[in-house]
Amino acid sequence: MNGVGFLMVVICAVALTALANRRGWPGPLVVVAVASAVSFIPGLPRMELPAQLILAVVLPPLLYSAALELSFVSFRRDLRPILSLGVGLVVFTAVAVGFAAWGIVPSLSAGGAFVLGAVLAPSDAVAAVTLGRRVGLPNRLMTILTGESLVNDAVALVAFQLAVAAYAGYRPFIAQPALLACYSVVVGIGVGLVAAVVVHQIRPRLHDPALETVLGAIVPFAAYLAADQAHASGVLAVVAAGFWIGHHNADAAFATRLQSRQVWRTTDLLLEAFVFAYMGLQVRTILDAAVGEGAGPAMLVLAVGVVLLVVVLARPLWVFTPMLLVVPRRISWRAATVVSWSGMRGVVTLAAAAAVPATTIAGAPTPDRNLIQAIALLVAVLTILLQGATLRPLVRALRVSDAAERRRADADLSRALRVARKAAHEVTARAAASGNAVEAATLALIERRIAHVLTAAPHRLAGLQETAPAAEQPAHELVQQILAHQRRALIRERNRGRLDDEVLRAVLQQLDYEEAAACTDLRTRL
Repeated sequence: MNGVGFLMVVICAVALTALANRRGWPGPLVVVAVASAVSFIPGLPRMELPAQLILAVVLPPLLYSAALELSFVSFRRDLRPILSLGVGLVVFTAVAVGFAAWGIVPSLSAGGAFVLGAVLAPSDAVAAVTLGRRVGLPNRLMTILTGESLVNDAVALVAFQLAVAAYAGYRPFIAQPALLACYSVVVGIGVGLVAAVVVHQIRPRLHDPALETVLGAIVPFAAYLAADQAHASGVLAVVAAGFWIGHHNADAAFATRLQSRQVWRTTDLLLEAFVFAYMGLQVRTILDAAVGEGAGPAMLVLAVGVVLLVVVLARPLWVFTPMLLVVPRRISWRAATVVSWSGMRGVVTLAAAAAVPATTIAGAPTPDRNLIQAIALLVAVLTILLQGATLRPLVRALRVSDAAERRRADADLSRALRVARKAAHEVTARAAASGNAVEAATLALIERRIAHVLTAAPHRLAGLQETAPAAEQPAHELVQQILAHQRRALIRERNRGRLDDEVLRAVLQQLDYEEAAACTDLRTRL
């Protein structure tokens, strides 16, 4: 398929996503279902991308965007369930799928079966975030699911590398599995942090929001490729860089934050639509290749059914059997049920399946490669269609909500607003005491305006109608001083552990809009 074909796929996928959103349907399900049906159109050109291109170009911005938006404070608080799901569950699923596939498919060797297990082990960050937002999961569950998806990709890719080495005879960078895992994790995280710190130091010196945004957009690709060149985990490098930049994003200029937010939302929309469409369009091609390799339809259906059952059941078994180790006690059984049903597969499974080498180290064709790819792709598509379609009814039936989380979020928001109002009052009081050229009436209006903006934050801002203060130069400078002082005060609260990242970002977004409006008004009047 040529460039025009790829462009048409993206356009159609975005159009389907828009239609699904308008109808209230889950976009990924609609795109996957339609693309799977389209793949059976006779004469349709084959759409195929190299696995390395998917891993190096498609995956990094999706992971980076998710890490940017994930609260590091919340991630650290829920580190135990995240690591249990992101590490322990990956190993458990890979082993369970490997034994099941080895037992059910006569032609599949033990090595090939465990390659399939490693391919299907990780759940997908894109599917988890996209569907989780659509069904309105509580923030705590979103943190656990997103954090798990960010961690398990790296673990699964290391497991995949070891399984492929044993299966096809290739020698990994480090032969000892434990040492390879440690090296991949430590060096990957280190590379990501170095890239993030360098960008964080350079960005304020550019004094150009467009250049700062472009520099930020380069980070996930640079981190991934640098770690990959060092034979470390590019996934963890991207995640580490995203966490660092996201945690320190409050230090950036307001225009950079506003631009970056829109850039990543647009990028997410395009890549998510493309990924789900690409998965669906591979169905016919992979099925034909597997059948051509000698896999009978009956055997393929049986293998896909058994492996799908194992993939789906492994998750609740892991979540509920050792529940005290996996899920903290303060998470209800209803929430744990939702976690256990949120194991959709996606882009990493797709890329890993495509990365199974075509030949062994001896140059012979890799046995059952097409069968492995067919089972992996079909199971991934079915998890999206099955679990994705039933997740919203499950959430509604269980009435999953977190009253304590809502109370905590309301308390954090109230604390943030108090801190911001106090900071605004401190600046206006100093201005009045120092005989600032701004009239007292204007001082009062500025303080009232910003208090109104904060009171309307964040979800009630649409109703804000109060007239802005006159954009004279002294008043404009005072507004900027107030907003800068408020940001510093809010960041201090966050750094002291008194404010969550998500609340900080919500309030900062309102202050960014207020400063943008003030600057626009000043330029208009001048």
